[in-house]
Amino acid sequence: MKKIQMVDLKGQYKGIKDAVNPAIQEIIENTSFINGPKVHEFQKNLENYLGVKHVIPCANGTDALQIAMMGLGLKPGDEVITADFTFAATVEVIALLQLTPVLVDVNPDDFNIDIEAIKKAITPRTKAIVPVHLFGQCANMDAIMEIAKEHNLFVIEDNAQAIGATYTFKNGKKAKAGTIGHVASTSFFPSKNLGCYGDGGAIFTNDDELAHIIRGIVNHGMYERYHHDVVGVNSRLDSIQAAVLDIKLNLLDTYNNARREAANKYNEAFKDIDKITTPFEYGTPDNHVFHQYTLKLNGVDRDGLVKFLNENDIPCGVYYPIPLHNQKAYQDSRYNEADFKVTNQLVKEVISLPMHTELDDEQIAFISEKIIQYING
Repeated sequence: MKKIQMVDLKGQYKGIKDAVNPAIQEIIENTSFINGPKVHEFQKNLENYLGVKHVIPCANGTDALQIAMMGLGLKPGDEVITADFTFAATVEVIALLQLTPVLVDVNPDDFNIDIEAIKKAITPRTKAIVPVHLFGQCANMDAIMEIAKEHNLFVIEDNAQAIGATYTFKNGKKAKAGTIGHVASTSFFPSKNLGCYGDGGAIFTNDDELAHIIRGIVNHGMYERYHHDVVGVNSRLDSIQAAVLDIKLNLLDTYNNARREAANKYNEAFKDIDKITTPFEYGTPDNHVFHQYTLKLNGVDRDGLVKFLNENDIPCGVYYPIPLHNQKAYQDSRYNEADFKVTNQLVKEVISLPMHTELDDEQIAFISEKIIQYING
């Protein structure tokens, strides 16, 4: 059996190196390293794939989220509601812009932001909601967009983990994750479902005016060289990363299907284990692209299991071990522990298993057998 990786980027590269190597070499030879033709080509191809009017590439996913908020003109003190159970980048950019983060609890089944918690958190100062499509599954965008419309709020989708997922609305209409809200951000970090070979990110929107503002922000506030019309940043996707992403974009659906197949095999292995809750999926299967495969454990020593798996050369992850509202940087006297019952429980129970495009049946069987062995004692 080949060595088990949490994410097997080397194995994935071997399958596409005949396309990747000459694409990178071409950019090195033509020296179009920044905002070259390949960046614009990838941008157009991603717009077509997502069915969105505007994709604005940038340097990384955190920048993408920050720039999206800058483009909306949010002001210091404006409140932005987001999920407590997610990576810190989501709340980090809110704080960096001197906005007021308002963290709320998540659902116990899909781990996405709790709709009733959003409703309770809205005040006259609320200006935006940031749903995170956690672990690859879309949040309840029907309900979120209804709340936003009722209260005149912006919706900024954090789509760093769910690119390629398809959300099905109550009326049967479908849309790609990241194309539903007013604006969205994504990350092309190497381990993402669509990842480059360095850092990268992008902003999506169907709003022409907002897209124009954001295009200036990513490039020092310039629309014409040395004319700085808005306050901007330096955040651009380089051409080598765009070349890699363009090749992988053609395979994204194949990659996501491979992740779903691996998830289904894990599900089958664990279906009769009472102490394991496999990932909950709602809606159609294409709603979840399994950026992570995350179990909930019941009555199991999670940390002991992590140690046991590591001893058996099985990598795993705990996403996330500390709620954001308990992180030193984001603690706030407004928060009440009773409002975070689900998150406070999840951080004790969750464990994420290897999940990537190169997982094979032998590896999945070995991982599953070892977990069951530990649980059964």
